[in-house]
Amino acid sequence: MVKKMSFLSNWIIRHSTIKKILRLPRNLALPVLNLCNLRSLLYYPSFFMDYLRYLGMGGKANITSIHPILSEKKAFHNVDAHYFYQAVWAMKLIIKNRVAEHCDVGSQAIFVGMLTSITKVKFIDIRPLDVSLDNLFEEKGTILNLPLEDASVPSISCLHVVEHIGLGRYGDPIDPDGSVKAAKELVRVLAPGGSLYFSMPVGRSRVEFNAHRIYSVLQVLELFKKLNLVQLCIVSDDGKFHKDVSTTGWENQNYACGMFLFAKPIHE
Repeated sequence: MVKKMSFLSNWIIRHSTIKKILRLPRNLALPVLNLCNLRSLLYYPSFFMDYLRYLGMGGKANITSIHPILSEKKAFHNVDAHYFYQAVWAMKLIIKNRVAEHCDVGSQAIFVGMLTSITKVKFIDIRPLDVSLDNLFEEKGTILNLPLEDASVPSISCLHVVEHIGLGRYGDPIDPDGSVKAAKELVRVLAPGGSLYFSMPVGRSRVEFNAHRIYSVLQVLELFKKLNLVQLCIVSDDGKFHKDVSTTGWENQNYACGMFLFAKPIHE
């Protein structure tokens, strides 16, 4: 009897049609879970109307393989203004500076990948990308103790990273001074005359545990007081990009993005 049950369970696991049927409830439930509320259920009538219309036009799509995506019928692209503008901003400046090699600490993977099309890139993160690209050299490390010599890096970026350090979100140790320590490390490794491309949320100063911290622009400048500010750009709460702006006037923003180009003095 035990052998018969074992044979039956193995057959079910191997049989592709049975596996698809077993996955069906999960696939139907995922949009509800991903959208985090039951409003997603309102999209299902439209989804099934589209499915029946597709079949009526001769399309082939077995119901056991449906995979509902319910939230993307919109008039505009879903663009994260922070990540979109900061990547364009940093990329343009790095191209302009024509560096032979660039170092990035923990920034968005797509941005790092694009950088490899213009220069050699050393990417440092506690979570390796595990990809293979020409010009990409990965090294596992933490921003609290970068595997780099003092004053050794002429070009370095760290975009939307420092605000997370010490909050445990990515498995890092809890540390209320995490952002301060991370900023000190970036300053330590930056070579005299070198450029730091840095971004983080700015506005009303607070900690939204464990997602991120928000600093005022002046607090960011204090973090990097040993460096010279070359350029400040802001993505405001309404998603608009503001180039070459003043360091004041952003205190009442809720969750803006500050993009700071810093340079290390040649003679300290």
